[in-house]
Amino acid sequence: MTVDTKKEEIVIFDTTLRDGEQSPGASMNLEEKIRIAEVLEELKVDVIEAGFPIASNGDFEAVYGVAQIVKESIVCGLARAGKKDIERAAEALKPAKRGRIHTFISTSPLHMSVKLQMKPEDVHQAVLESVSHARRFTDDVEWSCEDGSRTEHDFLCRCVESAIKAGANTINIPDTVGYAEPEEFASLIAMLFNRVPNIDRAVLSVHCHNDLGLAVANSLAAVGAGARQIECTINGLGERAGNAAMEEIVMALRTRSDRYNIGTVINSKVITKASRLVSQITGFAIQPNKAIVGANAFAHESGIHQDGVLKDAQTYEIMTPESVGLVKSTLVMGKHSGRHAFREKLRELGYDEIGDNAFQEAFERFKDMADKKKDVYDEDIIALVTDEMSAESERIRFCSLDIACGSSGPQKATLVLEVDGKEETAISTGNGPVDATFNAIKQIFPHDATLQLYQVHAVTEGTDAQATVTVRLEESGRSSNGKGSDIDTMVSSARAYVHALNKLLTKREKSAPAAVA
Repeated sequence: MTVDTKKEEIVIFDTTLRDGEQSPGASMNLEEKIRIAEVLEELKVDVIEAGFPIASNGDFEAVYGVAQIVKESIVCGLARAGKKDIERAAEALKPAKRGRIHTFISTSPLHMSVKLQMKPEDVHQAVLESVSHARRFTDDVEWSCEDGSRTEHDFLCRCVESAIKAGANTINIPDTVGYAEPEEFASLIAMLFNRVPNIDRAVLSVHCHNDLGLAVANSLAAVGAGARQIECTINGLGERAGNAAMEEIVMALRTRSDRYNIGTVINSKVITKASRLVSQITGFAIQPNKAIVGANAFAHESGIHQDGVLKDAQTYEIMTPESVGLVKSTLVMGKHSGRHAFREKLRELGYDEIGDNAFQEAFERFKDMADKKKDVYDEDIIALVTDEMSAESERIRFCSLDIACGSSGPQKATLVLEVDGKEETAISTGNGPVDATFNAIKQIFPHDATLQLYQVHAVTEGTDAQATVTVRLEESGRSSNGKGSDIDTMVSSARAYVHALNKLLTKREKSAPAAVA
């Protein structure tokens, strides 16, 4: 059924920097958040939720820093229904050309009784007071009912009506635990339009989690019922199973414009660039069969499919690779390629913002790789460039590694790291070369983190393929992911461990925020 609506656009509210960072293992420093915010603005995202200012000094600085550099998008800060939270968010948003305070409180019976230990009347009063207080600092206030999909309808309608009366001009209905299914969630949205008398004075938003794999489906169902803002993240990053994936939302609305009759202002040609950047910074690899941005999204293995695509791409492709920023390579790279060609290749791949130091390191690694490797693929270049961009602002940097191993043992690693600008060397043994390498890292930089995940996959094909290693470290309930790439798997392992350790150091500076929508 086609949505009956006048020509308008869906507001895309990106929460990669807030809810996305709450993904176990994900952590971003200020510089990384700013880099992502710049790409989000290039995407033409309407609202960027930059963080939870009261959660930590790091979160405050992130929101403040993003507010300083963003020119067109609205910058949003999250706040619980308390004056201190709201005032902290307002302070962080001061530099913003357009700032929004997003305040929330739980409204489901379970959350009110167990988490908040508050009576419904007290929660309702908190809604009024929090929205009213937020309006003292900005005329752009969003209110969310945490666990909205499990909230009793009468109470939900009452709270929504009161929030709008108090000054909220965006009302967000979260499916906080990913419990809803599309028909049910669409009915909930329709119910609000039918029962809340002042609902026309606010934009109705949805924020869906992916615990049952229905976040995108629920978001689109809500659009069909009249919702006009969708909260989402790049690559679907987020707590537990994640959030609705922005790239899937945007391309679904565009590809099925016949059904929805509504789109977004998103510049879809930046999608692949944004996806790769978020993956590189967070250490979360993109699964090959991920819709829109996965390595196999436009790959055709079947002979029948290949034949059809060669005759007419539309036989098996409902969108073009170019529409999401994937372009066919025009530059073939090899050992004779110089700096200028390498720079042009990086621009072609979407890495035109790389710093001089990272560029030089990446170029030197590329030349070394080209001497050893028969074919240098775009994927190889992406892997080493993201490595260097990750390391640019890190306290600990990989320098060199020598391994002595074999069946007779013991395995020995000689490792050089740069710690706070000073080179340190360690020689260590272990139960295998990986263990020896990680022991050497601990020797140079002592820590209590434990290894939770060690994963290796080939970037391309062949015996000379680069290896990308993913490492997850855990310390005091905090976890962090790290990625590293190299032709040598042991070097990749060292780079990944160092990347994860740097992320953990960032996370030490942050306190865990309370559960949020």
